[in-house]
Amino acid sequence: MLSRLLPARLDNTHSGHKLALWLFGLVVALKGLQSLSIMFNGFSTAIGADGIPLDTFTPAVAQTVLAVLAQGSLWRLIFCLLGVLVLVRYRSAIPLMLAVLVLQYLAGQLIYQFIPLPRAGTPPGPIVNLVMCVLAIVGLILSLWSRHKPAKPAA
Repeated sequence: MLSRLLPARLDNTHSGHKLALWLFGLVVALKGLQSLSIMFNGFSTAIGADGIPLDTFTPAVAQTVLAVLAQGSLWRLIFCLLGVLVLVRYRSAIPLMLAVLVLQYLAGQLIYQFIPLPRAGTPPGPIVNLVMCVLAIVGLILSLWSRHKPAKPAA
């Protein structure tokens, strides 16, 4: 299993379940759309999807928060483009990419335990991110699950 998570060479072979490819593509596409939404419509996205009360901040503080969110979204967009490259050309790295996506979500939740993010109401963004993490976990399990049954040893 570790050899599938950390392949010796990157190629376009994927020995896991095909549904893992679809789940990976879905998560990468949704994260990419999230990134673009924050970068090009940050104010509305921060208030509506994330519940960040930007309208209660001073203009300078709101601008700073938007700039930090856009910077984080740029990283996420680059990671999504890398995910598209993996999906198209280096499928043997899909389990690793899914594991990184899950780790990133879990690490972010850990950070929020120490540095809570004030939110107004119950925004949909955290629920969407949780669903994407669950999809990534399912995709990771499916990508590590071999489609080919091992040959029985000769008696």
